[in-house]
Amino acid sequence: MNASVPIKHTQAESDLIGRFEAAKGVLTGSVAVTALREAAVSQIRDKGLPHRRVEEYKYTDLRAFMKSAAPLAAAADESAVKAILGGQDAFGGLERYRIVVANGAFLPGLSDVEALASEGVSVTSLTGELAGEHGAQLLASPKSAANDGVLALNTAFVQGGVVVKVKEGAEVSRPVELVHVAASAGAQVSRNKIYVAKGAKLRLLETFAGETGAGELNIVFDYDVADTASLVATRLIVGQSDTARLITSIATIGAQTEFKSLGFIAGPRFIRNQQFINFAGENSNAGIYGVTMARDEDLADQTLIVDHAVPHCNSREFFKTVLDGRAKGVYQGRINVAPHAQKTDGEMMTQALLLSEDAEMANKPELEIFADDVICAHGATSGQIDEDLLFYLRARGIPEDEARTLLVLAFLAEAIEEYGEDDVTEGLEARVRDWLAGH
Repeated sequence: MNASVPIKHTQAESDLIGRFEAAKGVLTGSVAVTALREAAVSQIRDKGLPHRRVEEYKYTDLRAFMKSAAPLAAAADESAVKAILGGQDAFGGLERYRIVVANGAFLPGLSDVEALASEGVSVTSLTGELAGEHGAQLLASPKSAANDGVLALNTAFVQGGVVVKVKEGAEVSRPVELVHVAASAGAQVSRNKIYVAKGAKLRLLETFAGETGAGELNIVFDYDVADTASLVATRLIVGQSDTARLITSIATIGAQTEFKSLGFIAGPRFIRNQQFINFAGENSNAGIYGVTMARDEDLADQTLIVDHAVPHCNSREFFKTVLDGRAKGVYQGRINVAPHAQKTDGEMMTQALLLSEDAEMANKPELEIFADDVICAHGATSGQIDEDLLFYLRARGIPEDEARTLLVLAFLAEAIEEYGEDDVTEGLEARVRDWLAGH
C-alpha cells in the first residue's frame, strides 16, 4: 500500500493547526467531543482547506482566498456588545425576542430568556451541553456533508453557541432573532441547535453584527423539526467584510412538517451559505429561497443539498442573484431522491441578472433520482436587464438610474414575495434598495 503524500500547507492551514494547539485548554467538551475535534483537525491537516479540486468547492476556492487565520476571539465585553446592538436594527423595528451570541459565547444578560420561557422556549449555552454525555450528538453532520471542510473547521474550533428548545405545541407569538456579534478581533466559530417539538411553531431571524474584519466567521444552525411542527428561518448576511463568512444550515424535517428558509446576502467579499436539508418524515413541505447581491470582486456562494429520503414530500427551491462589477456568483443545488421515496415532488430554479460584462455566474442545478414515481425539475437562467423594459420605463419619464433600480428590485422581489413572510418583506426590500443606492 502506498502511503499518502503529505500536502504542503498554506499559511492559513498552518495557522489553523497552530490555533488548535494553542486553544486546547479553552475548547471544552466531553471525551467524545474532544475526539471529534481531533478528527476534524486531522482532516484539515491531511486535506487542507476546501479548494477548487474538490467538486463541491469548484467555484469557491477557500484555500486560495484565506491567506492567514486569526486566533479565536476572546470573551466579549457585554457593554461593548450592547453598544453594537444599539447601533443597528436589522429588521426596522419589528417586534421580536432576541438571543445574543458574542464572540462565540451566549450572553443571557442581553437575551430575552425570561420572555421566551413564558412562550415555552428554553435557551441554554452550547458550551455546557458539549461537556455532557450527549455533547457529541450536537456536532453530528448529515451524510451529505460528512466530509465537508467548512463543517470540519466548525467542529474543530466551535467555541459555543446556544441550544434552543421549543416545547410541544408552543406557538411563539413573535419572531426570535438569533444575533451573532463580533465584538473584537479574532475568529468566531459557533454552533446553534434548534429543537422545534411536535406541533410547535417558530419563526427565526438569523443576523450578524459588529466588527467586519475581525477574522473568519464560521457558524452552523442545526434545526431539528419534529412531526407536525413549523419552522421559518430568515438569514440576513449584509455589510462589508474582507474575511471569509461561512454559514451552514443542517435541517432534519419530521412528518407533516412545514419548513421554510431564506438566505439573503449583500456585502461580504467571500461568503458561502450552504444548506443540507433532510426529509425524515412523510407528507412534509420545504421551501428554500435565496437572494444574493454582489459587486466589485466579491464572491457569493449559495449551495444546497435536499435529501428526499422518504415518500410523499415536496420541496421548492427558488434563488435570485444580481451581480455587478467583477463579482462572481455561485449556485449549486442538488435534489437527491432515494429509491423508496416515491411521490416526491421537487422543483428547483436559479436565475441571475448580470449588470456588467465582467460579472460571472456559475449555475449548477442537479437532480439525482433513484425512484420512478416522482415529479422533479430544475432550471437555470442568466442574463442582462431587458432593454425593452428599460426603454418602456424611460419613455414614461423615469430617469435611467431609477428605471434600472426598479427592474432589479422587481427581479429580486419575486423571490422575497414568494417566500411569503410579510413581516420581514419590507425590511428585506429596503436592504435591496440600500444596496442599489450604493451602485
